[in-house]
Amino acid sequence: MSYCEYVAGLPVHQPSVHRAYHDTQYGFPLDDDNELFGRLILEINQAGLSWNTILVKQDNFRQAYDGFSIEKIAAYQETDRQRLLNDAGIIRNRLKINAAIENARTVLALQKEFGSFQAWLNHYHPLSKEEWTRLFKKTFKFTGGEIVNEFLMSTGYLPGAHDADCPVYQRVLDSKPAWLDNTVKILPE
Repeated sequence: MSYCEYVAGLPVHQPSVHRAYHDTQYGFPLDDDNELFGRLILEINQAGLSWNTILVKQDNFRQAYDGFSIEKIAAYQETDRQRLLNDAGIIRNRLKINAAIENARTVLALQKEFGSFQAWLNHYHPLSKEEWTRLFKKTFKFTGGEIVNEFLMSTGYLPGAHDADCPVYQRVLDSKPAWLDNTVKILPE
């Protein structure tokens, strides 16, 4: 069952974090580096858990990680790490917290070299899913194939976020996601 089918089957009269995410965020391009990085944090934290858990805690993550400010997260010290490990509103996993901090530092370096995190993504776009996964694993901490796939699909770099007959699909197309240019680059081994 696709995410679109799942969301369409939810009771209409019940508020749903899934419906809100599906209808307004999933598959739409993000132009703000902090928001892109925030999505990466959420995808990393989802590993091994349900997406529902992450969506319910999304606002808590935003607050705990200083509005997903790359600069602030990159400057985190041990006291910040301990604060996050003690925050019941987020996923308290040392590896995931360390990955967020280290990845923020990596994104700062990418911003220095490419101008922005988005420009780095655009520089390599389009790649196959396998090439993206290799690039992310080489560049970031805690980024396996599923994390990379969902991050890129959710931010418009890979197709597949919505079924073609989904009412949101046309809105995603109108937002001109990167995957519309599907000429795939091949990176050297």
